[in-house]
Amino acid sequence: MNMDEIRATAHRMADAARAAILPHFRHTALLADNKHGEGGFDPVTEADRAAERAMRAVLAEARPRDGILGEEFGATEGESGLTWVLDPVDGTRAFLSGTPTWGVLIAVSDASGPVYGLIDQPYIGERFEGGQGHAAMTGPLGGRVLSARGDRPLSEAILFTTFPELDTRAEAAAFADLARQVRLTRYGLDCYAYALVAAGQIDLVVETGLAPYDIQAPIAVIEAAGGIVTDWQGGPAHGGGRVIAAAGRAQHDAALAILSRVA
Repeated sequence: MNMDEIRATAHRMADAARAAILPHFRHTALLADNKHGEGGFDPVTEADRAAERAMRAVLAEARPRDGILGEEFGATEGESGLTWVLDPVDGTRAFLSGTPTWGVLIAVSDASGPVYGLIDQPYIGERFEGGQGHAAMTGPLGGRVLSARGDRPLSEAILFTTFPELDTRAEAAAFADLARQVRLTRYGLDCYAYALVAAGQIDLVVETGLAPYDIQAPIAVIEAAGGIVTDWQGGPAHGGGRVIAAAGRAQHDAALAILSRVA
């Protein structure tokens, strides 16, 4: 695996996604379809679809033997043993609301899980990437190495989750128990919260109900920055579901002790 080629392709894809998405952001005529049907609201917009089409076009040219798993257009089988896992707009609800906390997620996975990830926020121009010992970001203030905070007690920790209502009562109760023990709990941000773990700004992100394309890029970025990402039982999280992302072993283990009680 040529990591320089992987990174160059990922950046081309992120650039293409930016160009496809930004004309739609905060546009008064933007419409959203509901993928959830009558049971809730799971929006998808033309920005989601256009961005995934743009990224797939880059892959068709640059790496046609690789597989693809995308939120909007599903799975395409490959021959190389590598799969690109794509979420063209992670945080479509935020996108519809005009808040710049959504992002483009690009991961590359092999049989063991993600080996490289990129989180891009096109509107504010920040890009976070990590894999194979490399962790860095670029943005309006320039570029720098990414480094998670390291160990802190829960009493000093900042905790995020996207939705205050988790999937089940047991999950919500466990999260509330954890939230009572940290210094600060905040809500929202979608994938941007995971970028902040890698950037050394916050300590924990705890979520449930994730798909592989929601979490594989954040896993690679956070782990390359020295953080930890597991499921609520301490196992691999790249399949989605319940996730703990932590800036250090102390925060992770303390959160795990609480959340692992949920069957």
